[in-house]
Amino acid sequence: MAEPLLPRAAAIVNPNRLDEESPHGALAAVGIAFLLVVAVNRALRRAGWYAGGRAEPDLMGWLDLVALGTVCDVVPLAGLNRAFVAQGIKVARRNANPGLAALAAVAGVNEPLEAYHLGFALGPRVNAGGRVGAADLGARLLATDDPALAADLAQRLDTHNRERRDIEARTLEAAIAMVEGAAQSPVLAFAAAQNWHPGVIGIVAARLKERYERPACVVALGDGVGRGSGRSIAGLPLGPAVIAARQAGLLINGGGHAMAAGFTVAADELDALREFLIERLGDGLDHERLVPELRVDAVLSLGAAQAELIGHVERLAPFGAGNPEPRFVLPGVRVVHTEAVGNGHLRCTLADPLDTARLRAIAFRAAGTPLGQFLAETRGATVHVAGYLRRDGWRGGEAVQLLIDDAAPAAG
Repeated sequence: MAEPLLPRAAAIVNPNRLDEESPHGALAAVGIAFLLVVAVNRALRRAGWYAGGRAEPDLMGWLDLVALGTVCDVVPLAGLNRAFVAQGIKVARRNANPGLAALAAVAGVNEPLEAYHLGFALGPRVNAGGRVGAADLGARLLATDDPALAADLAQRLDTHNRERRDIEARTLEAAIAMVEGAAQSPVLAFAAAQNWHPGVIGIVAARLKERYERPACVVALGDGVGRGSGRSIAGLPLGPAVIAARQAGLLINGGGHAMAAGFTVAADELDALREFLIERLGDGLDHERLVPELRVDAVLSLGAAQAELIGHVERLAPFGAGNPEPRFVLPGVRVVHTEAVGNGHLRCTLADPLDTARLRAIAFRAAGTPLGQFLAETRGATVHVAGYLRRDGWRGGEAVQLLIDDAAPAAG
């Protein structure tokens, strides 16, 4: 929601202004920009701008970029957002944008693009340049019509993305040590240090939120100022708390929405900010610890995990914020094999009690986590497993795998 005091400007296009009754308040900035372009194009048409033989731009052809920005901004995929992403994916699959096509190639995406690829394969690479000091590369990539230049820019962004991952891993390790080495609030994980790269703090905050299942803020300190980023969980809106901290004079600037926020803080206000956020987020909790919840949509037998079922599920796409992919729980299965693969992932083979059906599964970034340890130590035991069904692109054909979210011992 926009604040009452707006900056001086000729026009402020924001569906969340307090004096605005637009039904499109959940649009990402890219969606608002696209609607503005549509309105300008309509006005030009009415004014006769194209009457002299000027060609109209193919605005529908830009929807691939609108879809990319909408997914990466993690806005609810409902209403116009859903329409933009659904139609934009169709445009993206035609490989009309040389930059997106080149980016998909270096990311190893060899299947039809989905919202998942936009959010987890292409988007991080577009942003990687800005995170490690080459902010123009993403814009140049998406704007070029030259396939050769697109291939070069995509390769450079992929290199920057690997560099970003290395920086992120080191920062995350240090942040985890900081969180676990000091008394922390049950409602907020908070870590700050000198010389952390500000380009990765948002990702690190998201990792801390996932690990500790509570809101998390990470601050990179330098020259007496901290640049912070935070991520939250459902039910504890972080953005309003950050805005309140700014209004209380604790921040140089800051803002956000329920699930994410960013801020700049003077180093000597860091402790006061942490206490303010803890009080704000913990209001009404009476210092009780947060109990994580995992919502599941259906119970599934292992033998029913087939490609045909995935086909039915895919009709509900695109998936994302506001339209989550269905999560299944497979009760009473056995873990018959586990192995570490890739960068901290754990691959498993699940079997039903009579071993009449088996299913491959993978738990990403599970090494060293309670989930990974549980799966590795319970081989042969009966467990309940929850996760998402996906086509197994590595094996191809009708092969299916489960992306494991969580697991628990079977009672008895």
